[in-house]
Amino acid sequence: MPSRIARRDFLKLSSLAALTAGIEPFSTANAQTASAPMGTADYTLRIATGLVELAPKHIVSTTLYNGQFPGPLLRFKEGQRVTVDLYNDTDTPELVHWHGQMIPSDVDGAAEEGTPFVPAHGKRRVSFVPRPAGFRFYHTHVVAAGDLNRGTYTGQAGPVYIEPKNNPGAYDREIFLVMKEFGPSFSRGGDMAMDFLAGDPIKELQRRGKRADEEAKEKAKGFEVGYERFSINGKMLGAGEPLRVKHGERVLLHVLNASAGETRSLALPGHVFRVVALDGNPVPTPAVVPVLWLGTAERICAIVEMNHPGVWALGDLDDDDRRHGMGIVVEYSGRSGKPQWVKPKPHRWDYARFGKITAAPAAPDETIEMTIVKNNAALNGFNQWTLNGEAFSMQTMKPNFTVQQGRRYRLKFRNASDDIHPLHLHRHSFELTQIGGKATAGVVKDVVMLGGFQELSCDFIADNPGLTLFHCHQQLHMDFGFMALFKYA
Repeated sequence: MPSRIARRDFLKLSSLAALTAGIEPFSTANAQTASAPMGTADYTLRIATGLVELAPKHIVSTTLYNGQFPGPLLRFKEGQRVTVDLYNDTDTPELVHWHGQMIPSDVDGAAEEGTPFVPAHGKRRVSFVPRPAGFRFYHTHVVAAGDLNRGTYTGQAGPVYIEPKNNPGAYDREIFLVMKEFGPSFSRGGDMAMDFLAGDPIKELQRRGKRADEEAKEKAKGFEVGYERFSINGKMLGAGEPLRVKHGERVLLHVLNASAGETRSLALPGHVFRVVALDGNPVPTPAVVPVLWLGTAERICAIVEMNHPGVWALGDLDDDDRRHGMGIVVEYSGRSGKPQWVKPKPHRWDYARFGKITAAPAAPDETIEMTIVKNNAALNGFNQWTLNGEAFSMQTMKPNFTVQQGRRYRLKFRNASDDIHPLHLHRHSFELTQIGGKATAGVVKDVVMLGGFQELSCDFIADNPGLTLFHCHQQLHMDFGFMALFKYA
């Protein structure tokens, strides 16, 4: 985790109640049913500056959706078209990206794909068919560069749940948790902890990274971003309403890491998590883990059996981050007192654990390799990121790769840097085939963490024609070169 300059609920979804700790469903005042008359949007999102009261003495001003953080929970139905009106009350153009959905390029929300901006003090209407089912989200997709009041450093993020056509509902209720930091500031360098990821560094990639450091004109480490305040559902630990649970309940947690660049963890003393979906996609092998780890923009759906009564802190393993807000109180019925925290034993996060044990993925039609290299502080103190030696340019729209519809492509990534990269592919999902030194199959995602000096491979089928953006989901990385485009032939 980078060094810092300063490091100083609950939603019950039912037909009878919607109790919130920062997430609010649309009211009938700004939501329309599917049977609304022509010309009326199903939903409205308004982008404007507002205040977030993280705690009574900690109020931040940032850009929000509908005046709240997180933005309103949007519940769509798989395959049923929706229309959303996007209003931009700010002085700068904006974009709303529908993360994890397989929709057309012109509504996906990325300028690199050709999506039109929502103009300053203007409006844009988008319409699409939500798919696939599961936990998705929406967020801004503008370039922030050195402006910490733009992009994902702001409060522009909100959850989306696309209702599946068939839902077994093997739980008592759902809770959505959105993890987010506020009060960003720049600092110089710092080493990112990555020993929580399965797999070991590859010596060849370490040598390649060392050569890049030696060849760099600027020997100092580039800028990173640290934060002052941390929150779940817009409240610092202990400041909001607790998650009130009953002994014996099976609670399905939908967890989103809405950070601009931080890796997050989550543990609940005395309890374990049964992971049933990653990035909204059911896993072939649900598994029990003591800690959840999420790279930027990753989502995890996990069932927790409430079988250890008390008052607990559900929070990040990082003591400093948790003390400064990254957590939420879990309170059993009939219990009271100060929330307790007990740090779990070290646990390595292994995506392959959720995959198919014996099955091998289908053979690809083509393999595309990308080597990731960091040029320290090359851009006025900011690190420059290259793929196969080239940083992305909006002028040339390169690097880019040409794909053909219907073909299966294997993407092989080689990370010659000491950073973790949450790799994200727009408008498609991919299947992990090798990660942490292990072969796997069946784990379908749209973001995956690639460890420092490690490799991973994933497959995607070119089944959604149109320009498709690939990038690291860390705002600093994508803004300074870590992007590429896929073009359909």
